[in-house]
This record gives sequence, structure tokens and C-alpha cells, in this order.
Amino acid sequence: MREAGWSPAGFGGTGSSGAQGESSQPSGLMDLLGVAAVLLDSEGRIVLWSPQAEELYGYTAEEALGQYAAQLLVHEEHWDWVLKTFAEVMETGQVWGGAFPVRCKDGGTRLVELRNMRLLDDRGDFYALGLGTDSPTLRQVERDVALSTRLISQSPIGIAILDTELKYVAVNPALERMHGVSAQDHLGRYYREVMRAEKFEATEAAMRQVLKTGVPLVEQSTIVGRAPADPDREHAWSISLYRLEDTQGRVLGLAELVTDVTDRYQSAQEATDTRRRLTLVADGSARIGTTLEVDQTAWELADVTVPALADLAAVDVLDSALDSHRPAARDSLALFRALAVKAAYPTEAEEAADPPGRIAAYNTDRLAAQCVRTGRPVLIPHADADDLTRIARDAHAALMLTRGGVHSYMAVPLTARGTVLGFLGLARARDPRPFTDDDLAIASELASRAAVCIDNACAHQCMRNAAETLQRSLLPEHPPDLPGLQVASRYLPAQAAYEVGGDWYDVLPLEGGKTALVVGDVMGSGIEAAATMGRLRAATAAFADLDLEPSQVLQHLDAITSRLEQYIATCLYAAYDPHRAECHIANAGHLPPALVPVGQHPRLLDLPTGTPLGVGGVPFETTTLSLAPGDQLVLYTDGLVETRHHPIDERLDTLLHLLDAPGSPLEETCDRLLHDLRHPDNHDDVALLIARARRRTPDTHRRR
Repeated sequence: MREAGWSPAGFGGTGSSGAQGESSQPSGLMDLLGVAAVLLDSEGRIVLWSPQAEELYGYTAEEALGQYAAQLLVHEEHWDWVLKTFAEVMETGQVWGGAFPVRCKDGGTRLVELRNMRLLDDRGDFYALGLGTDSPTLRQVERDVALSTRLISQSPIGIAILDTELKYVAVNPALERMHGVSAQDHLGRYYREVMRAEKFEATEAAMRQVLKTGVPLVEQSTIVGRAPADPDREHAWSISLYRLEDTQGRVLGLAELVTDVTDRYQSAQEATDTRRRLTLVADGSARIGTTLEVDQTAWELADVTVPALADLAAVDVLDSALDSHRPAARDSLALFRALAVKAAYPTEAEEAADPPGRIAAYNTDRLAAQCVRTGRPVLIPHADADDLTRIARDAHAALMLTRGGVHSYMAVPLTARGTVLGFLGLARARDPRPFTDDDLAIASELASRAAVCIDNACAHQCMRNAAETLQRSLLPEHPPDLPGLQVASRYLPAQAAYEVGGDWYDVLPLEGGKTALVVGDVMGSGIEAAATMGRLRAATAAFADLDLEPSQVLQHLDAITSRLEQYIATCLYAAYDPHRAECHIANAGHLPPALVPVGQHPRLLDLPTGTPLGVGGVPFETTTLSLAPGDQLVLYTDGLVETRHHPIDERLDTLLHLLDAPGSPLEETCDRLLHDLRHPDNHDDVALLIARARRRTPDTHRRR
């Protein structure tokens, strides 16, 4: 029953013992057919009668032995033909076979498939052996075998039969093509002799498990590779395993079914890739641009792409994009500032990238320069030595890329609002897959988002620098000599990526040797807040010249602030008279100043708080206190003490603790307060002013 590579080599692993004369279990197929054996002498009398004959014909051995077979088993109308055929078999020795209607014991007729042949014993006597089985049963088995043979030989599914030792017993043509091995080279060989690749170890283990348990393995194992019949295309095959048993339950071996599921596998891979792309883009949307810092945004872009998309990432921005005052590069030369470099693992290829902070000049033949000049991405799925030379900045860098195993590269422009700011360079080395158009689409989406964030950060930095410059230009310089006072101050703008605010301080010499000390905070941020602060500072200086009480100065400032739309401010105004050693203070919604008396612990002054400037309609109060030589008055804005994670009372206690350092120079005290109180999560600006009373000199002081 061999056809086109389907070969019945037999289950050698189970039947070899019978060949040695040892007992073996009966064949399930013979039991199914129930072949009956009847032996006749030369006269046609029954001399041997098998149990199967009794089951097939209905007669017991006692009833059949010694009887003429024709009279017992043949209807009378067939006697002549049967006797004639019997004589021909006995005379010529020719075998007769065919279906014949046999008369059974119950008088009925049974169609039996017969094979009649002549036998010769050692005395020269002839006998006739009749082998018979139920004809409908035999026809059904034949149909089943024919159908199975046709299906197996013509099936596109690869089919193999292996014995209990995992030796090939039969393979069909489809499996021959898949394996690229002929049926003859399969038969009798162990599974792992044919399927030698390491990935088939798991399949062999699964085969042994199926043989042991009888539990089939249905499409639970998928092998990916290239078939000899189609070496240019990657295929995926699903393997199913079934244990084979005969009708007696005896294990014969197993069947392996190998189905080509390439289309399904590719669809699943595409769906997985789609989910991966969506996840990566969503991840990038959440992680890129968390701050208005250019460097931080570049690192976030590198973190998102490595290792999810590439083994190595570099983010470089045109130096002119970071500073609008710098001239743009010449057409033949582009100046880039490296912002971020990240590798998925330690590799020499990382040395080929410019380290963060370095400015490098790229010639037009560099792929990065080409990408930025044209505004179009560059994709090199399979990079050769020439490509690596155009990717690298120099010959040494190209060597590092080669040693690092870089085999695929792409450069994606960082484009925001129609302007190219720089590029994102991605490389694969350990990852064997080349970059594809889908990978390029993902990288372009991430680069586009990062570019907008970088552009926003650059614009924000420009505005922030302008506001900070404006604010610093509005802050005073200390007068060289103040009657009876020593003064130190600090101003810190808001931390990077946050707007500068409207905090200010002022030291104003007044008539009669007096000095006005002012600290204020315009609520809001940016250039507008800084400009408002400048207007209030100018107004404060003008009202101070009128030698008004602090409460009256605040009253006038309140009226001015009320006319400024959307702005309110807090303010502390103190006027120190060295002749009287008195300080007159009024508060407009500001944090209380700290007093550090000589020989005593620091404390916060309990002043009427008042309402912020701009609220309007609420009078302010002036408080008078004495300042002895060495006493210190500390004025500050909320950026020094407020945080999001600590109660304000706790922070004010810390302030007082830090001030409890007798004899410290004022400059040193300022630095200590900023170092110990300036919290990393506090993004507000800070104004700090410390005044220490000193003994009045007899010199006469005039106004400036």
C-alpha cells in the first residue's frame, strides 16, 4: 500500500519480538475481520474447523467436522458450480477467491469473502483450505483504507506515523516537501535524526508525553522556519500529535500532523505588531514632554525608543534651534548639539554617538545632515560598510558601529511647525530584525511629538530668559552705606521649565538717615507678572519719598494694584529709623518677618496680617518695634518656605532653627537659608532680605 511516498514500513517497535518466537499480542485488524479457517480433505469433507468459523457460519465444530462442506454450507442450487470449482482447485492448485453466499446454521445466507487453496501434507495427500470473512465488513475496511490512503497521500497537511521508539513508519508527500527529505530517508530513522534543529527538542519531548499519557497535543506547538520547497519565504507550521492504538488498546505509536499556518501566523504577528505600535505610541504620548526642559525631553524620547524599538538611540538638535541668537549653519556644514544617547546594553556602538552636550559639525554627506536638510527620514534596513561610514562621524566611529554589530539604521527628523530642529537616530545590532516601514512610522510619530515638546521648551526658555532678565533688571543694588544698617539679599528665579514670578525686594534710603525695607510677591508668573512687579516697585519708591507711614504706603499701593486687571500682590513694608532704633512695619497679606534679637532665640513677628494689595477697601496697620544693635530682621517671600509636601508651620519652624546661629555673617546666613530651605519640588522664585541693626555713627547722612 505504498503510494507517492506513503510507505507502510510496519511498527517495528512493537512487533519485533514476535519474530524471535516469543509471544506477541494479536493484530487488531485480524480480530476485526474475524477470518475463519476451514480445512477439507480431498473428498470435500470437513476435517478442521476454527472458532472463527463457528462464529461466522454458526455451526459448532462437533456439528461441522466430518460433514461434506457443500451439503453443510452451500445452497442446493449452487452445488454443481461449487463441486466443479472444488475439483479445479484440487487438480490444478490454482487459488480461487471471491464473494460467495454461504448457508448458515439458521438457514439464512451470508455473503462471505473466500479464499480457497490446495494444501499438500508430508505424505503427498491434498487438502483444501478455505479462509473466509464477512464480505460487507471486508468491503468497509477496504473502503476505509482506500479513503485514508487517498486523503493522506493528497493532503496538504504533512502526516507522519512513528512507532513507540519515535522511528518513522510512514510519511506522506506533503511532509516530504516540508522537510525536504524523501520518504525513503525518513523510514526507519529516529525523529531527531531527521529533525536535528534545537527547536525540535520540545516537539520530541511532547511526543514522548503523548505516548505516555494518550492525551493528544492539538496545535499547541508552532515552528517557524523556511521550507526547502520555498526557501525565500518564512513559514509557520502547527504540529498536532495523537497516540495510535489498535482495537485491543495496544499502543502502536503516534501520528504527527503538520499544518502550514503561515497566513494565520502572519496575521497574528501583524496584530501583535499593531498592538505593540499603539502601545509604544501611547507610552510615548504619556512619557515624552513631561517638563519644559529640552534635555529632559530628549532623554524621554530615547527612553521610549530603547529597547522597545531600537538597540541604540541618539537625539541631536541643531545648535541654532536652541539659541535663536546664533546664526544658522552654512549649507555645507550643520552644527548639532547631542542631547541624549541611550543603549539597551553595553556596546561599542554607543561610542560612535556624540556624547550629550558636545557640539559636532556634520558634513552634507552624513545621513543625519541629509535627513535634517531634506526634512525626510532615512531608512536603511540592511546597512553595509559604506552605509556605516555615512552614519558615523568619522572612521573610528564607523569601526565602533561595525564592532557593535549595527546592521539596520534610520534617522528621523525632529520637525515642529514646519521647521526641522534636529534628528532622532536609531540603530539595531543585537535585535536581528531589520527596520521596516512600520518601525519608521512609529519613530516618526514619536519624533514628531518630541519635536513639538522641544520647540515649546525652546520658546518657553526664550520667554523665561526675557522675563528673568527683566526681573533682574528691576531688582536693586544695595546702597554702599546705610545709616545704622547692614543689609544682605538674594533673589533666585523659578527653577528650570517653570515661569519666573513677580517676587521682589527693595532697599530705599529715606530722609533723615532712615531706610525702607520692602519685600513683595505679585501672584502669577511670566513677563506680565515681572512687569507688574516693576510698576509696584516704582510706585513703592515714589510713595516712600513722601515719608509716609508704612500703612499709608500700602494703602496707596493697594489703590494702584486694584486698577491692574487680574493681579494681586502681597507686600511687607518696613521703615527703620536709626536715631530712635525703631522699625515701623505694615503687612499686606505677606508671611510674617522673623526677628533675631541678640542673645535670644529667633521668633516670627506677630503683625496684623492685612489683605493682599489689590483687594481694596481694607485699612492697613503699622506696628512699631525696637531694634538693638545686632538685632536682625528677616524678610522673605513664600518661595523660600512653602512646599507641596510639608505644612507651612513646620517650614517656618525650620526657618527659625536655621536663623538661630549667633554671630553668623549675613551673606553666610542668606546662603544657608537658600541651601537648606529651597526644596527640589518648590518651583517658585525667592526673594530674601536680611537687615542687621548696628550702632549709629555720628556722621550726618543725607538722602541719596
